[in-house]
Amino acid sequence: MSAEAVAVPPCQRCDSALEAEDLRCPICGLTAPPPPRAAVERVRARVVRCESCGAAVEYSVEAKAPRCDYCGSVTHVETTADPVEQAQAWLPFTVDPEAARGALMGFLGRGGFFRPSGLAQEASLESLRPVWWPAWMFDAGVDVSWTADSDAGSRRSDWAPHAGRTRFDFDGIPVPASRGLKVAECEALAPHYQPDSARDTPVGPEGAHIERFEATRSGARRSVLEAVERLSREQLQQGVIPGRRFRNIHVAVALSSLRTRRLALPVYVLAYRYRDKPYRVLVHGQDAQVVLGEAPISAWRVAAVVVVVLLVLVGVLYAAGAL
Repeated sequence: MSAEAVAVPPCQRCDSALEAEDLRCPICGLTAPPPPRAAVERVRARVVRCESCGAAVEYSVEAKAPRCDYCGSVTHVETTADPVEQAQAWLPFTVDPEAARGALMGFLGRGGFFRPSGLAQEASLESLRPVWWPAWMFDAGVDVSWTADSDAGSRRSDWAPHAGRTRFDFDGIPVPASRGLKVAECEALAPHYQPDSARDTPVGPEGAHIERFEATRSGARRSVLEAVERLSREQLQQGVIPGRRFRNIHVAVALSSLRTRRLALPVYVLAYRYRDKPYRVLVHGQDAQVVLGEAPISAWRVAAVVVVVLLVLVGVLYAAGAL
C-alpha cells in the first residue's frame, strides 16, 4: 500500500519543500516545524529478512519465502523496531516472466569466446523471482561555483585559469536503497526505467515481492550531494568552461531546491545452474534488453589462449635472435 501524501508546510525561511521526516530544512538548515500527526504515522512492519545478504521484503502469509529472492539464503520473519520508509509509487512490470526467461537464454547464448560452448543448452533455470527494489529519486536545483584550467586563452602556455558561477537543475537522480542488489547493478538498471509510468499500486506478476527501504533519507541526501558534484563537473565541460581541454576542475555546490520520491523499481532475479555451480542474472522489469549477471568461463579456452600467446612470444624472441 502506498504512503498517503500529507501536506507539510514549506520552510518558513526559504520556502523550500519539506517532508514529514525532516528535522531541518535541507536547503537552509532552519529547524522544521512539527509535522501534522498523520504525516508521521509510519508502520512498524513485519518483514522477511535474509540471513546472508540482509535484504528484507514485505511479509506475506500467502507468499511464503523460505529463501532469499536475491541470493537464495535462508530467511526469517522479523518485526522492525523502528518505523520504516514505504514506497510512494511503483513502476509496473512491462516484461512478463516468459520474456524474462527468453532474455536469460539470449544472454547465455550470446556468450563470447571464453564461455563454454553449449552453455544455453546445458544451463538449467532454478528460479525466477519478480521483485520491486527500492530507490530514492531526487530532483535537485543547485548553484555551482567552479574553477578550472582549460586551453582557452592560454596563448603561449598550455593552460589558462578560469572560474565562474552557474545553476543546474537535475531531475531523477537515483539513490539505491536496496541491500539485495549491488550498487553497480542498481546504477546499471536505473537509467532504463520509465518514471512517468509510476502507479499508486503494484502491477506485476503474481507472487512478486517488494523489498523494503534500507537507506535513510539523510544517508540518501549525502549520496545526492556526491552525485550532484559529479554531474556538475560533467555539465561544466559541455559548453560552460571555455575551451576544449580541461584539468583541475573544482566545484562547490549549494542546493537551492530538493524534491524526494520513494519508488519501487521492477526487476527479475533469475538463478540458473551450470555443472553443479549456481549463477545469478538480473533481467530489467521494463526493458528485456537489459540483462546483468554472471556466466561461467571455460578454463580450457583460457588455457588455450595462454598457450598461443606464449608460442607467439617464443616465436618473436626466436626470430629476434634472443633464443
